[in-house]
Amino acid sequence: MDLTTRLHNTSKESADKTAYYFMNQPTTYAELDAAVTKFASGLEQLGVKKGDHIALLLGNSPHFIMALYGAMRLGATVIPINPIYTPEEIGYILMNGDVKAVVSLDLLLPLAEKMGPLLPGVKHFIFCESDPSKKLELPANDKLKSFTEVIGSGDLSFKGPELLEDDVAVILYTSGTTGKPKGAMLTHKNLYSNASDTGMYLKMSSEDRVITTLPMFHVFSLTVVVNAPLISGATLLIAPKFSPKDIFRMAKEYKATIFAGVPTMYNFLYQFPEGDPHDFSTLRLCISGGASIPVALLKNFEKKFNVLISEGYGLSEASPVTCFNPLDRPRKPGSIGTSILNVQNKVVDVLGEEVPVGEVGELIVQGPNVMKGYYKMPEDTAATIRDGWLYTGDLAKMDEEGYFYIVDRKKDMVIVGGFNVYPREVEEVLYDHPEVVEAAVIGIPDPEQGEAIKCFVVPKNSDLTVEALIDYCKERLAKYKLPKAIEFLEELPKNSTGKILRRALKDQVISK
Repeated sequence: MDLTTRLHNTSKESADKTAYYFMNQPTTYAELDAAVTKFASGLEQLGVKKGDHIALLLGNSPHFIMALYGAMRLGATVIPINPIYTPEEIGYILMNGDVKAVVSLDLLLPLAEKMGPLLPGVKHFIFCESDPSKKLELPANDKLKSFTEVIGSGDLSFKGPELLEDDVAVILYTSGTTGKPKGAMLTHKNLYSNASDTGMYLKMSSEDRVITTLPMFHVFSLTVVVNAPLISGATLLIAPKFSPKDIFRMAKEYKATIFAGVPTMYNFLYQFPEGDPHDFSTLRLCISGGASIPVALLKNFEKKFNVLISEGYGLSEASPVTCFNPLDRPRKPGSIGTSILNVQNKVVDVLGEEVPVGEVGELIVQGPNVMKGYYKMPEDTAATIRDGWLYTGDLAKMDEEGYFYIVDRKKDMVIVGGFNVYPREVEEVLYDHPEVVEAAVIGIPDPEQGEAIKCFVVPKNSDLTVEALIDYCKERLAKYKLPKAIEFLEELPKNSTGKILRRALKDQVISK
């Protein structure tokens, strides 16, 4: 089974069921499936065939879902790209990914006209109308098409080629914090198995109404709030962007049952002055991922809104989910939970040997969700997948009940005078302080200790002082873990999903 075949089956079984709401307009599963079929057929008429690569430069919208599933139905490989990337970043992925066609927001038309001559491999730019009430006017150019034009030329009788489970369905380019982005090749089997196993683990059903505000081009969103709900016959509540006001409104208006977000989103919702707990009264589950959620934030949010947050873990190379806190057993704050169905996690030492319970090592993963490899990077693939196990680069430990805990990124660990300090441990203490909104910790060079701890803090008000915060830490941290420097900021740098970027803070320190 694959995602697009499952969508087609659901459209026959539950034709009139609402697949999604967007801008207050409902679309049924039958209507969605018809659009997917017509888009696949329209692509074929443009000369796109099975195995070709299609890039999506789109935000959260029905266009993204129709293009994703339509391209997959044709057997093409989809490359989602963050539309706010720089031209250089976009250009690299389009060239490295051997992209033949691009589906994009019409707002990026000037960029396409500028980059087109530099990208001879891209034969078609397909533009989606940002304003449905206005007809899209395109310059006379054989390469430029409108989404409406492509879908309008499609044939509902289109069947598509046979899709094999090992065919590459999606290539997700990693964020590239340690160099050029790498394209993780995810097969139809990878995506379907992870969406299915995640949905079953979280007990998703056709009764669920899932707030879809995480960026669809990000793998967390793609699996947890797009593919898994659609597999389950649920209804997506598509939010074009994250706004606390809109999230509370949507939850109340549509009686949402599931919300998924990154820790920063939970912080914004918790701090939002007009946030009414009654608006979240129909939520049965909140899901957190993308980064470790501070325990203090988790507990405060749950107490205020009376809803459970289930923290999970994943990475692009694993489609992405490997762990979630189970719903039928006690949830452990600070833990990423236990292995989901059909996936194995374990913690190993530098030799790849499993470490005893409670000891820190590298988290490795095995299962049907693990990528085929990195596109055109066999050496990187061999270094990351060893003996059938995916090495995540994350430091973790496991308790006696099989719950895993992320300690930190392997590359983010700070060594102070020979002692290992995990930034997350210090961040947890800072988040416990009632006057701290956000915090991030990095290592900085130190002539005596090798490295020292520096904290970046967003305070609630200007009354908080560095001295008071250091005194607070002294009561809760060993001496070698104490901050040597604390800098107050109005906000912390974040990526498109709201994940705090320690790398940007490190670059900021280096550049001073």
